[in-house]
Amino acid sequence: MNALRVFEVAARTGSYADAAAELGITHGAVSRHIAALERWLGQRLFAKDGRRMVATPMAKVFAAEVAHSFERVARAAAACGRPGTRRLVRVSAPTTFAMRWLIPRLDRFHARYPDMEVVVTTVSTVQEDLRGGVDIAIRRANPRAHAWPEHDIVPVLDDGDTLIMSPDLFERSPVLTLADVANHPWLASETRAGDWADWLAVAGLSPRPDHPRRVFDHFFVTQRAVEDGLGLGIGPLPLLSIDVAAGRLITPLPDIRVSRPGYVAVVPRHLGGSAGAGAFVDWLAGEGQSPHQA
Repeated sequence: MNALRVFEVAARTGSYADAAAELGITHGAVSRHIAALERWLGQRLFAKDGRRMVATPMAKVFAAEVAHSFERVARAAAACGRPGTRRLVRVSAPTTFAMRWLIPRLDRFHARYPDMEVVVTTVSTVQEDLRGGVDIAIRRANPRAHAWPEHDIVPVLDDGDTLIMSPDLFERSPVLTLADVANHPWLASETRAGDWADWLAVAGLSPRPDHPRRVFDHFFVTQRAVEDGLGLGIGPLPLLSIDVAAGRLITPLPDIRVSRPGYVAVVPRHLGGSAGAGAFVDWLAGEGQSPHQA
C-alpha cells in the first residue's frame, strides 16, 4: 500500500522530488518504493527523460485507477468516521485571486459548511502546470481548455482589465478623458506584462515608450503603489471589486476594458465526486455568478 501511494503521487506530480516533498519522505525512499512496485508488476513504470523520471503510458492509466481506489476508500472512511470530524479541502490559487477575491469570501463558505476547513496555497503566476498536494486548483483559462485532460474544468469568474487609480490622486488630478491619462506615471507589473499595451490598444491610443513608468515584480505591489497615489495602473475586475467598494480604488474610465480569460476551478477527475471538493466548487461557481462581488 505504501508503494502504491508513493507511485500515485509520483505519477500525478510528474516528479520524484515533488512526490517526496508532498509525502514528507526522501527522494531515495520514493525510488525504492517504485522499484519494489516495478519488481512486483514485472515491468517498468517510469522511464528516464533527461534528469526526470516520466511515467509510461501504462503507468499513467494504472495511476488513475489507483487514485480512484484511494478516493473510494477515503469516501468510505468519511462516511464511517466520527461525526463532526472536519473535512479538509486544499486549494491552490493565484496570489491576487486568493488575496483580493477568495479569502475575503471564505467566511461565507464556512458559515454554510462549518464541518469543512479550507487550506489555501498561492502561486505567483497563472501557469498551466498543476502540482500535487491540492484538491482544487484555480487558474485563469478558457473553460474549454484542454491543458488538463485528466481534470474537470468548472467556470468560476469572468476577468477583465481596466484603468485604476486612488481617489486622492483623482481629486488632485482627475482622469476624465483619455488625454488625462498622459498626465500621470504608469505603474506596471512583471507578472502581468503587456497590460498597458493591451489597454492602450483597446483605448485607441498609441504606445509611448518614453512615458514615465514604474515596474514592480508583482501586481500586489503595483496595486499598493496605485492606492498610495503614485500613478495609474491597469487592474482586474471583478477581482478588485472589494477594493473599489471600500473606496481604496476607483475606475476612472470603466467603459474601456480588456477582456481576459476568466478563472476556472481545475479538479482532478478522481476527486470530482468527493463531497468536500464538490461542495467547494459549487460554492465557488455560485459566488462568481452572484451579483454581490464584495
